[in-house]
Amino acid sequence: MTTSRIPEREIAERPDGYAGPNLSPTGLRLVPRALADGVHALMATLPPKDNNGLIVGRDAALVVDAGITPDVSHQLQHLVAELTDRPIRYLANTTYHGDHTFGNLAFPADTVIVSSRLNRENMADLSYEKQVRSGNMYGDEALLDAVTTWRLPDVVFDTHAEIDLGRRIVHLWHFGPGNGPGDTVIHVPDAQVAWTGNLLCHAGIAHMLLQGGPRPYIATLHAMKQNLPELRTIVPGHGPMGEAHPAIDALLAYLERLDGDVTEAVAAGRTLEETIASCANPWAADRLEPSLESALASYGLPMEKATGAMLELCRNLHRLNILATYRLYTSKSMPASSAREETPSLG
Repeated sequence: MTTSRIPEREIAERPDGYAGPNLSPTGLRLVPRALADGVHALMATLPPKDNNGLIVGRDAALVVDAGITPDVSHQLQHLVAELTDRPIRYLANTTYHGDHTFGNLAFPADTVIVSSRLNRENMADLSYEKQVRSGNMYGDEALLDAVTTWRLPDVVFDTHAEIDLGRRIVHLWHFGPGNGPGDTVIHVPDAQVAWTGNLLCHAGIAHMLLQGGPRPYIATLHAMKQNLPELRTIVPGHGPMGEAHPAIDALLAYLERLDGDVTEAVAAGRTLEETIASCANPWAADRLEPSLESALASYGLPMEKATGAMLELCRNLHRLNILATYRLYTSKSMPASSAREETPSLG
């Protein structure tokens, strides 16, 4: 049984009836939330569309993630200009996925883009990445036509890097694979805040196993927990902000249960459909965790609709996670034609 292999590309297969997160920028508006002096979460008003961030020092500013199109990037830069007069000298990409990096091309040429080495290595095929992300555009696929080039990170690191903005040091970490192989965490120690991209969301939200299995992800989260013991707040790439260590612990518990359930199903010779039916589903009930419901209420959206949409999304992502884990753990016995399905999308 293969449990730790990281596929070269995302899994392409989807469960029957699957509907992934809507990442279209249509209707997207970013609202700043001050977390400390010069530290702003730039929150999408319509979850689960992409969040961003702004970190300001005496001399320079750093922006977290670039948006899915040049128009989103321009919106982001206009907002930053309203919040600070410091130049945007750095842009950090938390992942290679296009909804976080396609906007790179719209930043000034003198803005230095920084990310993990593995993120850059996965930014090798723009047409393929646009095809993958189009699965989450829900009728707005043509907006990706504006992405004519994939601007890559200028500076990369393997496990840890520091950026001095002037009286504020920003730490960049790659703890290991999770949602993707190169997940990057941007940590502001003096504010006890971190931008976690797709690696870690608010407790109670289903994450996505797109390019690897539960066990490498679990090791990554333990490394994060060990290295950032004082971390208080996370700003995820999608969805509401939350408390850091409860989010880590909740995801660890989910991944460990998922790993155990799928391992048992594979050992028993169950089919994929039988495995999906047998795995524990934290979102089977009609309620979200209270802390997540409270966080969703802060968006000012109709609560019944927001809760129902989040529950449905989490159920879909959970089925995807079971499928991805099952395919990974049974890959040695898969025929070549099925094995090739292990490679494309976030859709």
